Amino acid sequence: ADAGQRLDRLLAATLPELSRSRLQALIAEGRVTAAGQAVTTASVKVKAGQTFAIFVPEPKPVALEAQAIPLEILYEDADLIVLNKPAGLVVHPAAGNPDRTLVNALMAHCGPSLTGIGGEQRPGIVHRLDKDTSGVMVAAKSDAAHQGLSKQFADHSVERAYLAYARGAPRPRAGKIEARIARSRHDRKKMAVLREQETDHGKHAVTNYRVLETFGQIPNEPAGTPAASEIECRLETGRTHQIRVHLASIGHPVLGDATYGKLRTWRRIFTPEGEELKEFSRQALHAAILGFVHPITGEQLRFETDPPKDMQRLRKFLERL
Repeated sequence: ADAGQRLDRLLAATLPELSRSRLQALIAEGRVTAAGQAVTTASVKVKAGQTFAIFVPEPKPVALEAQAIPLEILYEDADLIVLNKPAGLVVHPAAGNPDRTLVNALMAHCGPSLTGIGGEQRPGIVHRLDKDTSGVMVAAKSDAAHQGLSKQFADHSVERAYLAYARGAPRPRAGKIEARIARSRHDRKKMAVLREQETDHGKHAVTNYRVLETFGQIPNEPAGTPAASEIECRLETGRTHQIRVHLASIGHPVLGDATYGKLRTWRRIFTPEGEELKEFSRQALHAAILGFVHPITGEQLRFETDPPKDMQRLRKFLERL
């Protein structure tokens, strides 16, 4: 069915973890082969029955630097650290964010013992939050803790609950969004929900949601059509941008989400006095609860944090609708 498609497009659709530009570079470097021969032209048309092999080199170590950045620590012992990440802080260095990340801050706080735990690229990191999502995170300070925590995240036994403010309100008021997520074919920086027939790629993703409160009324819509809602989202899986993509896919994007909120469902929100809700400066999403078993002691740990001040101000505005 894919015969006649460009090689780079086929590989990008099949391997969402690799960007199209990254695949084009690998092709140019001779790291993609067919029948043992290197294919060096990204635009070559694939043929039915062909098999391609892709050799991805190990990432080059990044020289990480310890940087003193304030951290709000909720819990810490010899094996792990739990903190409340502020919005705007990137979790680990990557293209465009080489430093001033959570990893740099952890290296300064924990000292040289953190280096290499779980790998040189992301020492101590077992999960992450988007740059503009705030909330509870755990990081490992020992290899044993890293392995134990990683296993819990992999088998989905970690309790994770998020608070989101979204456009409109889902119906029913509580339910499950179960839809595969993959890199968007149209914008490699975005994720997208796959159609039912696209089951050959992407990753299984499940979000359980519950509407906690609704606010206001959308003008010129039937009575009982809220302008916005406060939603608790509990993850069964942890995919990139999962909550943001899932809520947008059912027509209720997270307020302030510049990536997934620019949908036709987005309409202006005004108070009865005519005051407009300016676009929230980040996605209104907060990781409120994190619960897991301590990988060394076996103790059940659970942490809960209030939304930061910007989300509290947003709620006060919504209460006036």
